[in-house]
Order: sequence, then structure tokens, then C-alpha cells
Amino acid sequence: MSEAPGRALLGGTVAGLAAGALWGLVFVAPRMVGGYSSLDLTAGRFAACGVVAALVMLLIPRTRGIPTPRQALAAVGLSMLGATGYYLLLVMAIRDAGSEVPALIIGTIPLWLMVLGKPRGLRWRALLPGLALTAGGLGLMMAAPLAGGAVAGPHPVRGIALTVASLASWTAFAILNSAWLKRHPEVNSTVWANWLGVATGVGALVLWAAAGSDARSLAAQPDAALFAALCLATGFGSAWLGTVLWNVASRRLAPSLCGQLVVSETLFALAYSFAWDGRWPTPAQAAASVLFTFGIIATIRAHQ
Repeated sequence: MSEAPGRALLGGTVAGLAAGALWGLVFVAPRMVGGYSSLDLTAGRFAACGVVAALVMLLIPRTRGIPTPRQALAAVGLSMLGATGYYLLLVMAIRDAGSEVPALIIGTIPLWLMVLGKPRGLRWRALLPGLALTAGGLGLMMAAPLAGGAVAGPHPVRGIALTVASLASWTAFAILNSAWLKRHPEVNSTVWANWLGVATGVGALVLWAAAGSDARSLAAQPDAALFAALCLATGFGSAWLGTVLWNVASRRLAPSLCGQLVVSETLFALAYSFAWDGRWPTPAQAAASVLFTFGIIATIRAHQ
């Protein structure tokens, strides 16, 4: 028996928001340790995700499954689009163009998902309020860095091109992953998350071996224990569990609504950052958060 539309909408929305809450942790975790590059932190997180996925498959047989060659190939390809490949492109972009411009470009992912993932039966008129509110929130978020003058890196044009490629990579992951899950209802969300997790873990090891710090340098850092704990925490929560929840949302919701729910990652990241800093948001950040929240509500109503 298929799930009632109302329950599917509610369950998918809650799962998408919970995934955003877990993903938001990634933005504050690097600030808790010093001396580690973004690549080391990300490779560590994804490697931990692979270990968690492998352990879950080992300890809970019903979450194991044996992928067919085509399913395994899909898991490898999607893990590269949504994790290691996306992040490698982003790191290269930040090195070439600084951090501000890439961050602003990546921030448009929810808009692209809403536009590219619109269901055929949904009119643009119903989707426009959510799009407008989200665009307004992004505009407010962008205003401060642009007004302050974002400092370009040594190769800004190449950096912008790499950022666009990373944006396209994660956008393609979100759309293709949602379509794959809808075409394969026989593969539950946890099994698929495990397959993606193992593939992502292998990719992270390759990424670390190619461009990460050597193991001796990592172990010599004074906060190596905290680094390992954060990798495990974000590997389990932000990567593995976040993927399970995102798969639930992707199976139950249209890509356009999932795209709007990606905004919750920004909202939670801001909340965690403000709590860590012990400060309140600026008026522009508070206004942007309000617009993001109303944008999510408007898009949920448009899909009812």
C-alpha cells in the first residue's frame, strides 16, 4: 500500500529538515580545531562515514543488501557527485578565487534545485513565492560580503569556473539521487545510504592520499584526539545519518521541495555559529533567516 500524500509530505519534510540540522554542524566543527586543512577535515569525515556504513552493514543484516553491478556503479557515481568530487572542486575553487565568491555561488543551490526539480503538475505561480523569499534571503546574506569587497584569489576566473562545476556536481547529485530512489523502491533509504557511505569512504581515502596531510603530521597536532572525535561525530551524524534522512526526503518529496529544504542547512549553520560565538545575528542575517523560513513554508504549501 502506498503512503498517503499528506503523511509522505510531513515525513519527508521532517526528514529533510533533520538532514539540514545535521549538515549545519559541519560549518562549526572546523572552528573547534586548529592546524587542520579543510581537505583533512572533509576526508576524515567521509572516511568515518564509510567506516560507519560498513559497521552498520556488518551488524544489521537487513541494512546490508548486495548491490547489483549497476547499483554499485550508481553508488560510486553519485558519491563522487555529492561528496568527494563536489568538495574537491570546491577546495580548488577556493584556492583560486578565495572563499567569498565561491560561498555566494554555492548558496544558490536551493534556487537551482527548485527550478530544475519542479514537478510537471505544479504551476510556476505556486512556486514563485518560495523562490522570491529564498532569493531575497540569499540577497541579504550576500550583501555584507559584497559590500565589504570580496578578495579574489590568484586565479579568479578559473576559480569561478571550478565553483560553477562544483555547484553543478551537487545539484546533479540531488536530482539524480532523488530520481534513482523513486525508480528503485525495493532499495530502502538505509541500505542506499550504506552503499553511498562505503563508496564515499573509499573516495575520501583516495582524496586524502592524493592531497591530504601525512598521517604523522595529523597525529602530531595537539588536538588530534578532538579532531578524530569530530571526524567520527560528523561522519556518523552529518554524513551517514544525514544521508539516510535525505534519502527519505528525496523518496517522498519532489526535488523542488527538497531544494527548498536545503536552506535549512544554512539556518542551522548560522544558529550553531551564533551559539559558538556567543553573539546574536546581525539585522541582515536575522532578516534573511526570516525570509528563508517563510520561503520553506511557502514551498511546502505549494506542494500540498
